[in-house]
Amino acid sequence: MIHALTDFFPSRTVSLYMARSFLINTFAFLFGLVLILQTLDLLSESGRILAYPGNGDAQVWKYVGLRVPQIIATFLPFSVLLGTIVTFTTMNQNSEIIALKASGLSAHQVLAPLMIAGLGVAILSFSFNDRIVSRSSATLAAWKKVEYGPLPIDRGDRSNVWVREGTHLIHAMQIKGRADAAQLAGITIYERDGAVLKSLVRAKTGRREGDGWRVEGAERFDVESGTLTKLGSVVVARGVRPDQFTLANVDAESLSFGALSEAIDDLRAAGRPTKALEGALWHKLSGPLSSVLMPLLAAVAAFGIARSGKLFVRAVMGMGLGFLYFVADNFALAMGNLGAYPPFLAAWAPFLLFAMIGEAVLLKSEE
Repeated sequence: MIHALTDFFPSRTVSLYMARSFLINTFAFLFGLVLILQTLDLLSESGRILAYPGNGDAQVWKYVGLRVPQIIATFLPFSVLLGTIVTFTTMNQNSEIIALKASGLSAHQVLAPLMIAGLGVAILSFSFNDRIVSRSSATLAAWKKVEYGPLPIDRGDRSNVWVREGTHLIHAMQIKGRADAAQLAGITIYERDGAVLKSLVRAKTGRREGDGWRVEGAERFDVESGTLTKLGSVVVARGVRPDQFTLANVDAESLSFGALSEAIDDLRAAGRPTKALEGALWHKLSGPLSSVLMPLLAAVAAFGIARSGKLFVRAVMGMGLGFLYFVADNFALAMGNLGAYPPFLAAWAPFLLFAMIGEAVLLKSEE
């Protein structure tokens, strides 16, 4: 079994040579793209960062440290595509593909080392996205909310959450805990009659009691009369569920795979829609796996060139197939967010479709 598997690949020396060339080209393109795009992004954002009093070079470099992981996650698949095309084009120019084919290797055997290297890149990409990108995205989003000012200490609590209760609006400065153990702090209830504000109820803390929330130290300000009434300990916001506070805003990009899966389970248990988040969860797997697909789509640049002499045209075709995949991937995700596609289909349909297209092009080229 192991012997048959190793026979599928070229020799160890050739496989390592192809994988090394592929990885060097891929990460060289990634470095160049990150450098250029981060510079352009910093030119547009540095004014806002330095506009906050006291900010300087340290805050600019902090922004770079938080933004670079996002750029890497976005453009790593593009770099894999470009790295594959350059690797195949170089091997064709040096007649190395012809030599491999003449030795009896099929097109799939020639591609095998690059696809295994692409799988390694996919695993690295998933781990990087899950461990680093999600945290940097969450921190950067919170930093932007405070206009690049000092960040509050993050203890895993939710802050600045708004909830609607009929025509009333409820604002909580901070929420700790989950489900019935959730505790609110800094509560303001905007009691309205239609669009007209009638009164404000403010309380220091609140906790779940029955179908409502018992708040402590409450007082009501009547807008029309201008009077302030002490309420003490009262139950408010009957019918408002804990998940409306704790899961008011779920940002898939800012959560790891496990945390997003837990948030989806909580939302589903509360009877709230989860289709868009389920699509994002599946895409956390299908997105990194595009690194395995890119060598297959770029294979058109590897075969048939000796006969046709159209190296540049075939390289452009491979690049076009790769970019069409990214367009289809974004389109499917958008349709999934709108509810037009099921979550699994929105995340995996482009991958499976272009895998079949790439295989068809590869077989045609081999003929």
